Amino acid sequence: MLVRALEVIGAFVLHRFEEFGTIVLLYRETMRELGRRPRPKHILAQMSHLGVDSLLIVSLTLMFTGVVFTLQTADILIRFGAQGTIGGIISIAIGRELGPVLVGVVCAGRVGAAITAEVSTMKVTEQIDALRVMAVNPVNYLIVPRMLACMVVVPILTVFGDVIGVVGGWVIAVYYSGISSYTYMNSIHTFVDPFDLTGGVIKAIFFGNVIAVLGCYYGLHSPDGAEGVGKATTKTVVSSIIVIFILNAVLTFILY
Repeated sequence: MLVRALEVIGAFVLHRFEEFGTIVLLYRETMRELGRRPRPKHILAQMSHLGVDSLLIVSLTLMFTGVVFTLQTADILIRFGAQGTIGGIISIAIGRELGPVLVGVVCAGRVGAAITAEVSTMKVTEQIDALRVMAVNPVNYLIVPRMLACMVVVPILTVFGDVIGVVGGWVIAVYYSGISSYTYMNSIHTFVDPFDLTGGVIKAIFFGNVIAVLGCYYGLHSPDGAEGVGKATTKTVVSSIIVIFILNAVLTFILY
């Protein structure tokens, strides 16, 4: 019984190391292809498809995050006479952590799933094999445009989400908690450092990179059939969210 359990654990660990090595090799090949002829038309198309279509869900997520965070903290800070710090606290929390992480999680579900579904469908229908027959590198044609698009649109969505979240906090602070608009805005000016926002944007660049690479990897290695596409999409979302949280902790140690 013990031997069987060890065999199962060993097989699981070996499979994960093999998967990690394959992702690293794919990432290395993608970095190599970045130096070759870019495809601006494809990059812009992916930016429109992956970024613009995510504006609504990012806006709703960050706006209500700012609303709830302000509702939870404003009364306590007012009780202790610290209402002059509310705007700064909201902005720092959203700029450093909540903004990039929530946008990363939203994009992992929205963008990562879309990338995997597209690439895996192309694999199942043998379109990727057709690219190879036409001497077109699938990595250059499929992965590079999506990775560059994600590394651009995820930081842009993060900045947009930060602004929406701070505005949501301002609405609650002014119209619900009775704090003056000047007090809220002045606390942002007093306590928020520019790096509190740019650090979150740096995180978002890495998150976008992870989402694109994992989405393309699981798309290229999806099992055949419609069921395989669904499994690959699920793996992308789960793996991307896990890696985003781990990467967020590492980047927080490095940046702050």
